Amino acid sequence: MVEKTQTGPRLYDRIYNAVRQIPAGRVATYGQIARLVGGCSAQMVGFALAALPNGSDVPWQRVINAQGKVSPHGVGFGSMIQRTLLEEEGVVFNLEGIVDLKTYGW
Repeated sequence: MVEKTQTGPRLYDRIYNAVRQIPAGRVATYGQIARLVGGCSAQMVGFALAALPNGSDVPWQRVINAQGKVSPHGVGFGSMIQRTLLEEEGVVFNLEGIVDLKTYGW
């Protein structure tokens, strides 16, 4: 159930709904999601994804930074999990750990 305010769904719920639209094997940037949702920053998108509970159905791993890299989180462990999940979906990283946004961008 989406929690609503007087003006509509809460910001985090809007962010989560946008991220759910990213298909497997594709990525979006924090800024791209912020622009799509409106009324928030790329950093706020990061905060929303960091607040997800374990077992969430939101494919958080599909959101990366504007340089095409996985942003560090979880003392490095979270970053490793994110990269592994993306690779399992067919996303390819180059030797510098960068995803080609022209190829894999949503």
